[in-house]
Amino acid sequence: MGAVLLAYLPATSGQFQWDDDAHVTRPDLRSLGGLARIWTDFGATQQYYPLLHTAFWVEHRLWGNAVAGYHLVNVLQHGLGAVLLLLVLRRLQVPGAALAAAVFALHPVHVESVAWISEQKNTLSLLFYLGAAYAYLRFDEERRARDYAWASALFVLGLLTKTVVATLPAALLVAFWWKRGRLSWPRDVVPVLPWFAAGAVAGLHTAWIERAQLGAEGADFALSPAQRVLLAGRVAWFYLGKLIWPANLTFIYPRWTIDASSATAYAWPVAALLALGGLWAVRRRSRAPLAAALFFVGSLFPVLGFVNVYPFVFSFVADHFAYLPSLGLIAGLSAGAATVAARDARLGRVAPAAAGVLLIALGALTWRQSRIYRDAPTLYEATLARNPDCYLCLNNLGTLAARGGEMEEAARFYREAVRIKPDSPEAHNNLGSALAQSGKMAESLPHFEQAVRAAPNYVSARVNFGGVLFRMGRVAEAKAQFEAALRVMPDYGPARQNLAVIERLEAQGRPAP
Repeated sequence: MGAVLLAYLPATSGQFQWDDDAHVTRPDLRSLGGLARIWTDFGATQQYYPLLHTAFWVEHRLWGNAVAGYHLVNVLQHGLGAVLLLLVLRRLQVPGAALAAAVFALHPVHVESVAWISEQKNTLSLLFYLGAAYAYLRFDEERRARDYAWASALFVLGLLTKTVVATLPAALLVAFWWKRGRLSWPRDVVPVLPWFAAGAVAGLHTAWIERAQLGAEGADFALSPAQRVLLAGRVAWFYLGKLIWPANLTFIYPRWTIDASSATAYAWPVAALLALGGLWAVRRRSRAPLAAALFFVGSLFPVLGFVNVYPFVFSFVADHFAYLPSLGLIAGLSAGAATVAARDARLGRVAPAAAGVLLIALGALTWRQSRIYRDAPTLYEATLARNPDCYLCLNNLGTLAARGGEMEEAARFYREAVRIKPDSPEAHNNLGSALAQSGKMAESLPHFEQAVRAAPNYVSARVNFGGVLFRMGRVAEAKAQFEAALRVMPDYGPARQNLAVIERLEAQGRPAP
């Protein structure tokens, strides 16, 4: 645990980042009534993960907006997850369990999950995932109802924290096939059928929220079945590469163009199928490599591209997506290394030193990667250095400049974001607002028009648009924008207040300012 704390020390003093305000409990949810809403209102939080947001609710009660507390919780949960991984692997009698747990604890690909407060969903859900796995392994050995009840309860708690936990029953079946060479329907499959059902319900509900509430639909997500297969193949190899050689890690990777007409694009899924076929062919010698690969790919399934998740609008890959799937690959490689070292006396003598060098290198890379999470400008600028077309980073840097009153600088960032992604309603709305605040109201209008054209239900853009129209004396057009905003969100305060001003002026027969 001490090594984990040291490796993540730079992150513990980091500030809130991009999406943290959607996770750290909002003022309207900080009461007991707000806690009840977290559980009963699907739209109260960004995603319906009520146990996660209950944890944030408790944490806010303990230390409010003191950022260090949230970071320390993430780091401690990650370290505890490594301990639980060690226990599960030892229960399964996997060679090299200690090495696997240490590599998992210090691997730099996990920095995004640990250093970013929003990703407490990863570190917390892993505790329930591994706790449920350990309890179920006890049940598998001793067949006691008490162990099954504990395992099921932890599994459900995990689903209420992050839906990727739904992959656990399949992972258990892979582990049993690895150990026994075959699966028994009554012994192995039947007990986890309720888990599969619960996981399917949670997965469908999350997919609906991604589309209906987060906006994971539209042109950015319009992929054909062929494109999704091509994407899945490339995504799997991408994460494999980053876990084996964690170079050039970044917060937001470039978004690939998936071209189904390009013959080279098919190399990724074809190579994946050939690799799985090769592992299947050697299963009689050892089932371990295929089991590790099945766990890795199966745990990645929710983010392979077959279903839409909102972050795909920025990039098809993200380090935090690899947090849970990495367990299979890390355990498999560590087991292979331990097995080879045990068979060769010379390798066995140098193995501890080699493992030590590996862990020191991983820890150093994690420490260095953690440093970019110390504040938002550092994070965005480090991302732009490796992904110059990250329009989200440019948009957010513009927002930071605008908060500081530097409207010209803000407009510069927003213009670059609009250049990179001309159909971004957020970037157009922000650029329009920056121009209007600089006194360039006429210049701002086309950007507001583009924002509401691209996103007709974008209420804040309509209110900003209406506000500028009102200041320019175009009262009827301003009124239409406020009314359109209220049709989408009837209780939206700014729209209602601005409309009331216009109606009061109309009633008094006074001209607009």
